[in-house]
Amino acid sequence: MSKRFVILGGGESGAGAAILAKLKGYDVFVSDGSKIAEKYKKELEHYKIEYEEEQHSEEKILNADEVMKSPGIPEKAEIVKKIRQKGIEIISEMELAYRYKGNSKIIGITGSNGKSTCTSLIYHMCKVAEVDCALVGNIGISIAKQVAIDPKEVYVAEISSFQLDDIKTFRPDIAVLLNITEDHLDRYDYKFENYIASKFKIGMNQQPGDYFIYCEDDPVTMQNLTKFNISSNPLPFTMNQEVPKGAFIRNNEMTVAVNDDRLTMSVDDFAIKGKHNQYNTMAAGIAASTLGLRKEKIREAITTFESLEHRMEAVATVRGVEYINDSKATNVNSTWYALESMSKPVILILGGVDKGNDYSVLMELVKEKVKAIVCMGVDNTKIHEAFGKEVSVIVNTASAQEAVQASFHLANKGDVVLLSPACASFDLFKNYEDRGTQFKNAVKDL
Repeated sequence: MSKRFVILGGGESGAGAAILAKLKGYDVFVSDGSKIAEKYKKELEHYKIEYEEEQHSEEKILNADEVMKSPGIPEKAEIVKKIRQKGIEIISEMELAYRYKGNSKIIGITGSNGKSTCTSLIYHMCKVAEVDCALVGNIGISIAKQVAIDPKEVYVAEISSFQLDDIKTFRPDIAVLLNITEDHLDRYDYKFENYIASKFKIGMNQQPGDYFIYCEDDPVTMQNLTKFNISSNPLPFTMNQEVPKGAFIRNNEMTVAVNDDRLTMSVDDFAIKGKHNQYNTMAAGIAASTLGLRKEKIREAITTFESLEHRMEAVATVRGVEYINDSKATNVNSTWYALESMSKPVILILGGVDKGNDYSVLMELVKEKVKAIVCMGVDNTKIHEAFGKEVSVIVNTASAQEAVQASFHLANKGDVVLLSPACASFDLFKNYEDRGTQFKNAVKDL
């Protein structure tokens, strides 16, 4: 009898896991409470995988030997509770892919902010150095699908806390923990410590030959580092002091010291700007050095890397006003980094689905840099309450087009219109990409 493997969710990770499980001889069934996108249906049909959509048939799910749950499905979903009550093991896609990765190496990157940029930069370094690699996980394609169809020597994986929640034996050779700030607390019973524990899972199975890269300047990471038993090689990165192993920036120069061979480079040569990107570059530099990439290849990659769409993306300058798309800023800290890097007066577009945001974190920067706030969400009450006393102009809009029009009228030559919402996008948009794209289109229509 082959193992009965049920997958909840028929999106990128669900379909990818289904293909891998099917090719490994499991009896696979995919169940999605919503509609499954056409491209994933075609994949499932191609591999003759049974699936259902817009329902969860309990009799077909609760007879599973093992269940993989897509990262978007919360523990409080009724079907998940029933699976737990029956004592059926639930794993994540990362866990399944790890079982079958063979001798390939995994670089796993997590953190509340900067994950996509750091992951893409490490991938770019590997490509420049001609490593046989793939960009997988939360960005790029499903790691399970990559392992199933086109295995690589190195997987550069962006891993969210949700993807770490259901790992059992998953172990990255190189783990990167960028930072931890309050995010997704709605999924962690509004307990910050639960979210912290989830992030630290990236290093929990590591062994002495592995590497754990972390930010020595991040207070939450440092307060919790000793609470979790991580037995791999610690490699910190910092701007506050020189470290013998890891990376640091002093007098505008970055030093990466992993082995005896040190890499030094001026911060002015980094293709991506801003303090947060200096942290991302240090972390990526350590990961690449640990992998044994040549110094000149790492340098070349740092100078040629292009920033990501929807992440501090310059859209256009219209009548002397700069428009920046930072739609990927789905939490308060991301918006803090965006504002911190601004040198001109800002019209800030905020709002969307609030995940338990504490806007007071932004107060000092808003006072210093923001001349008007344009709200773009269904319910903007909290934003008005937070900034009403500090910002004289706060307007409500209900679409990207309205928000851009309002910003256009509020901005003067030399200002910046910054879309950095600090919220999820599900009230008005499909996702942060859709929000960013609609913003860009509205700017182009000015």
